[in-house]
Amino acid sequence: MNIQTGVVAGLLAVVLAGCTDLENDTGFAGLAQQTGEVEKSQFQQPEPGDPLTFPEDWGPHPQHRIEWWYLTANLETQDGRPLGLQWTQFRQALKPRPANAEPPEASAWPLDAAWMAHAAVSFEGEHWFEEKLARGDLGHAGARADPLQVWLDDWRLVSQPDSEQWHLQVEGGNWRYDLRLSNTGKPVPHGKNGFSAKSASGEGSMYFSLVDLHIEGTVTLGDETLAVSGKGWFDREWSSQFLKAGQQGWDWFALHLDDGHKLMAFRLREDQGAFVSGSWINANGQVETLNGNDISLSPLDWQSSPQGRVPVEWHLRMPQQNVDIQVAAPPGDYWNAGLYPYWESPVTVTGSHDGVGYMELTGYRN
Repeated sequence: MNIQTGVVAGLLAVVLAGCTDLENDTGFAGLAQQTGEVEKSQFQQPEPGDPLTFPEDWGPHPQHRIEWWYLTANLETQDGRPLGLQWTQFRQALKPRPANAEPPEASAWPLDAAWMAHAAVSFEGEHWFEEKLARGDLGHAGARADPLQVWLDDWRLVSQPDSEQWHLQVEGGNWRYDLRLSNTGKPVPHGKNGFSAKSASGEGSMYFSLVDLHIEGTVTLGDETLAVSGKGWFDREWSSQFLKAGQQGWDWFALHLDDGHKLMAFRLREDQGAFVSGSWINANGQVETLNGNDISLSPLDWQSSPQGRVPVEWHLRMPQQNVDIQVAAPPGDYWNAGLYPYWESPVTVTGSHDGVGYMELTGYRN
């Protein structure tokens, strides 16, 4: 779940618009400074009670300011070596458009939206990352719901004809991956039937996930092509405002536990404490919404690098669920060094439960 996307894509939109008057780095609060513009600009803001609708919600939401499609995967090579993988595509609207409106003609060189895609592979302590940017409505980037297609140039996620599978292809400078994704569960709504609050005062997003993805394919790193398989987590999220002034960053976890449970948990760091939320998902897909009284998240170990100092090991407790675990990144440097750097790493889970998952950390600086 990439809440930093608001800032990333906001910077992207400013860059593509040709403006050079950038504010200094304010982290997530930069988007919060725009919250008063939501009403003025006619962007639609999600609210509790808004429905999730399928398959439509797999496609773009041009009436909202920001959204993303987001995959993380915990895979293994044929000889059992762990490999982590991420792909994310973001859309940032510069002006709202009704959901059923026709896009402007490409010949008019419109700038209604900007797109960004991130991809990364983490393997044996090494981290490969690439970022792509595109202007919207020119054919270089976009999304549609049915059949599912999300693309930016040659990076593409598409549904397979006559199949329940999706096909994801990404190529970096000297690496690439080609994957088949099979979903074995229903979409999981977070928060209140898909409305996920991001502060005590109620700002939030529409947010759902696929948490039972089986993935197979190949990952090529330099001259070596690896056959891989494993499990994935896929997020869809959209909104028009997120963070309030005083919220500096985001710690997000998506965990597959060996007993069949899954856990999504996040905390938004604030001037005074943090806003914490999450979802506890059993093997049948039933969801229990969690809040700050249910989850305790505290850093155990930190790592410094030129990009920033981040907590790479965590203690996570959920007494009602008898969960008391340590969540740790493997040795290595997992910064995604794009327009707005953030940490994105696979993790292992030990303690009362074992498992694997992914961790995203944003807003940290030395």
